[in-house]
Amino acid sequence: MKILRNFPHQISKIDNVWIPLADGTRLAARIWLPTDAVERPVPALLEYIPYRKNDWTAIRDALRHPYFAGHGYASIHVDMRGSGDSDGLLLDEYLPQEQEDALELLAWIAAQPWCDGQVGMFGKSWGGFNALQIAARRPPQLKAIITIYSTDDRYADDVHYMGGAVLGYEMLPWASVMLALNATPPDPRTVGERWREMWLKRLRETPAYIETWLAHQTRDSYWKHGSVGEDFAAIDLPVFAVGGWADGYTNPVFRLLEGLSSPTLGLIGPWAHVYPEEGTPAPAIGFLQESLRWWDYWLKGKETGIMSEPKLRVFMQDNVPPQTSYTARPGRWIGEMTWPPTRDNHRIWQLSDHGQLNEKGSLSRPQMIRGRLTAGMDTPAWCAFGHPGDYAPDQQMIDGQSLTFTSEPQNEKMEILGFPVVRCTVAADRPVAHLIVRLCDVAPNGQSTLISFGVLNLTHRHSHERPEPVEPGVPMTVTVQLNAIGHVLPAGHRWRVAVMPYYWPMIWPAPEPVTLTVISGSLSLPLRDMTRPDHAGTPFLPAEVSPPLALKILRPEEVKRETREDMLTGRKTMSVTFDNGRVQFPDHHLIMEDVAHHHYSITADDPLSAEVICEHQLIFERGEWRIQIETVSKMTATATHFVVENAIDAFEGETCAAHKRFYKEIPRNFQ
Repeated sequence: MKILRNFPHQISKIDNVWIPLADGTRLAARIWLPTDAVERPVPALLEYIPYRKNDWTAIRDALRHPYFAGHGYASIHVDMRGSGDSDGLLLDEYLPQEQEDALELLAWIAAQPWCDGQVGMFGKSWGGFNALQIAARRPPQLKAIITIYSTDDRYADDVHYMGGAVLGYEMLPWASVMLALNATPPDPRTVGERWREMWLKRLRETPAYIETWLAHQTRDSYWKHGSVGEDFAAIDLPVFAVGGWADGYTNPVFRLLEGLSSPTLGLIGPWAHVYPEEGTPAPAIGFLQESLRWWDYWLKGKETGIMSEPKLRVFMQDNVPPQTSYTARPGRWIGEMTWPPTRDNHRIWQLSDHGQLNEKGSLSRPQMIRGRLTAGMDTPAWCAFGHPGDYAPDQQMIDGQSLTFTSEPQNEKMEILGFPVVRCTVAADRPVAHLIVRLCDVAPNGQSTLISFGVLNLTHRHSHERPEPVEPGVPMTVTVQLNAIGHVLPAGHRWRVAVMPYYWPMIWPAPEPVTLTVISGSLSLPLRDMTRPDHAGTPFLPAEVSPPLALKILRPEEVKRETREDMLTGRKTMSVTFDNGRVQFPDHHLIMEDVAHHHYSITADDPLSAEVICEHQLIFERGEWRIQIETVSKMTATATHFVVENAIDAFEGETCAAHKRFYKEIPRNFQ
């Protein structure tokens, strides 16, 4: 990674600017500018997120925003209403208020003397979400966006549900992160004496998001709001959509390329939930340079060649032995000039007798699988961050606890790109049941590498909006779309389809033990024609960043993951610790600590024993000022209800500023 210290433009940074809204609310912004922007106005780039510009995102901001300013843009990070130093309350994700505030922001930015009236938006995750959502509102100032690791469908591809089933791995953990973050105070250095009043209001009035998310277990109007896939035609500006194979938000890239009629590019690397210039796993790319090519073309009218690139560029991943961590992935960059492909490229394999997967065969008699609730502890992270344990280990053990169908060794190398699909006729013996399908690459030595997986809550077999109970024992023909993937199967390797009714902690289990019966089925793989040129496009430049913050590391970060089993009770627990260390920021001397513990546990034969507990501690210090936030979130379930408990304890020095408890029982709606 090359560190760039000499930009084409000299830049200045304004640590805090108050942006007034019509209702009297003020939003806090940090702005990086070319020093001559008032004399020579420039386009502006907006990142609009709730992640605290002074601390939580200060490190990454120091890499990105100065780069854009140094290349002739005003680059702006705004704390959303109720976050960081901004006024108000942050009551949930992606509310109409968030979009309304953004429309005012864009108008304010475009009217500034240093802006030429044109604005672009970019962001990763939340910022990528609202870039799409705001683009659909068609504000006149917004000319193009870059959306990184986001979704067009909040119900299908976000931290809450998957295939109509509760996403046990992420639903409570992400809610617990926001519970802790929403309990943090604004910085007295920025807001002055009113910081305490603002903080206490946040502590009193900000809800626990998990209660709302669990109250909407079907794809209702709550999830349709902010899902731009409801009306792709609303977006009429250029969109650059970015995903990573290890990230949780790759599927939407394919849907955006297919659904949008405006100029659109897609990019998918091997990455986890990190910016592509960080490249975890490697290879990193010069994504700042790619972004600049995009902005220069659409906001400055320069011919940069960006729109001559393939419509979709992806890193085609070679086979690797299964590991729980990867620093790099072997493979190569390829490009597709059009997407979706102009002709159907799917190849079909049948689920056949004796656990075979072949092109001419079928099941002569039904196959049954009860499954084991603890088998899914080998699941990967739903949304990896490149931490140890984020990837799935060798799947041989979980394959042995699944109903598997395996092909013969393939004579030639094969490549797939897109969505694998399994269509099957199944029956279940309970009114609520899940169907989980995993796709694996099996090496000659028997090692089984997880390639992709998909989930279907069988009560959602006809609709995610109107679930219907399963009629026990009655066959159902269903389709399970697995997550999109680009993968190379070497000659001599085999494809394996594994079917199971449980995948804890990825998916919250159905309330009763389930036996699935597979009557027939097929696997459809999106083969890539390897006789065609790769069309990789212009080679990416090396990753390049501006100088990083000179943080003082008081305790280094560490991530640990462990699994333990109580041999007497059969209870198995997976624990993940995210210790982001203790650091001091050089410019304003704030000290911050951030530690979280997530625990997922279950016993092998009791789905009602499932439990997730998340503990979070945040500390902020400067001189005599010290704030400590401690939160605990817990989620369990009975046969009829989900039970969520949340606790917040907040301290100013040694004084308890808040001691808050939430308890909610939420009826299970075919979950």
